[in-house]
Amino acid sequence: MFRKVLVANRGEIAVRVIRALKELGIASVAVYSEVDRAALHVRMADEAIAIGPADSRESYLNISRILEAAKRTNAEAVHPGYGFLSENAAFAQACTDAGLVFIGPSAASIRGMGSKTAARALAREAGVPTVPGAAGAVTSLAEALAVAQEVGYPVLLKAAAGGGGKGMRLVQAEEEMEAALRDAAGEAERAFHDARVYIEKAVGRPRHIEIQVLGDQHGNLIHLGERECSLQRRHQKVIEECPSPLMREYPELREQMGQAALRAASAAGYYNAGTVEFLVDDQRNFYFLEMNTRLQVEHPVTEWVTGLDLVHEQLRIAAGGRLALRQEDVRWQGSALECRIYAEDPENQFFPSPGRITRLERPAGPGVRVDSGVYLGWTIPMEYDPLIAKLSVHAATRDLAIARMRSALEEYSVDGVKTTIGFFHHILQDEEFAAGRLHTGFLADYFARRATPEVAPEVEEVAALVCALDAARGNGAPRGSMKNTQSLWRQLGRERSFR
Repeated sequence: MFRKVLVANRGEIAVRVIRALKELGIASVAVYSEVDRAALHVRMADEAIAIGPADSRESYLNISRILEAAKRTNAEAVHPGYGFLSENAAFAQACTDAGLVFIGPSAASIRGMGSKTAARALAREAGVPTVPGAAGAVTSLAEALAVAQEVGYPVLLKAAAGGGGKGMRLVQAEEEMEAALRDAAGEAERAFHDARVYIEKAVGRPRHIEIQVLGDQHGNLIHLGERECSLQRRHQKVIEECPSPLMREYPELREQMGQAALRAASAAGYYNAGTVEFLVDDQRNFYFLEMNTRLQVEHPVTEWVTGLDLVHEQLRIAAGGRLALRQEDVRWQGSALECRIYAEDPENQFFPSPGRITRLERPAGPGVRVDSGVYLGWTIPMEYDPLIAKLSVHAATRDLAIARMRSALEEYSVDGVKTTIGFFHHILQDEEFAAGRLHTGFLADYFARRATPEVAPEVEEVAALVCALDAARGNGAPRGSMKNTQSLWRQLGRERSFR
């Protein structure tokens, strides 16, 4: 096993990895940008090295500075966490070239699965079904229109080099293609420095289900079952669970998808922890979406249900160890849910809400876990993802897990920034969610079902009176305050307070 590992990340995932290192008796090295000087992962690590300014391109994405930090501290290995450089084949190769162990798959596997078009080709060769679409990136508007005509509208434009909803556009008709292609390529270039875009058929109201795989460097590869990740906003997951409610009705589907995931991973020569993502339509047909060649944000729900520590497993595999489990040894017990607690304003289209945490009370108790990278008094910076914590729970049944999550959310209190805590209260009380009728458009449907009714004329009159009172009191009501006050009244009329 390693003596010292550098964690090339920040926030809750850096804290998560550092805790695992401590449990295994391994010294930890944190890296940090100027804005993260007092961050929790820096406080917890045995050593910490500054690697640059707040701009991630000059710090957490700067390969040379991270490698220099590893050299200065005599680290033997690097754990990339998720995000930043975790799926960067050049970084994995640079670690190997520098004599460091990259705690993840090989650079070749990352490269093979990093390009969405190359990954789709690998999956097809392995006999894994893929969504109908272009074999590779489209190179012109004419080609895009031809592909769309062949598979049928609506179609999705997707960045070939990335994920997370960046460079993605839904195209409903031919006249929308030119603008959508331009916008998708531009966003892909900004996000991934790669403007290539491919096209696939848009699957209507699919479930997003992913399979966790785990492999060693001796040819052993297993899957650890599925996670349901259908609740998303802006193509970003907000609630995850294990097992999927769908598998309770159709348990044979887990084995089918599990074997498909293993074929895809094997085709890439994969080892360490990884996730194969699928879309599942309403006829239970599943299609390969992509492979994430790293630890997933939502890995705690798999840990709850399988009893495994995935970071421990990553470290043992990277150190050359063999898997301790065979496929027939994997068991799934109970049900787990995870809510991603963000410093965001749900009433303002989930706009980020950075700021100083002035009050912080976390839930506790049996079956409750909080993975967090913040503390009381910490200022959530505007430069990075505003994730406060991942709140996860485990119980014997899904209904009990939902009840436990609702109780945990009641105990969770954060002041100083707006959060998504109240938003989750509402979702967990929704009848459709409770029934497990999930799909990637769930949140859009949820808000549509709770749409604001037309404001009654008397409310408009009251709003006008409020503005008049402001003026009469000499409050200096600015131009446009009538509109703002009416907007306030409309918001007050909504039965959707997420506070």
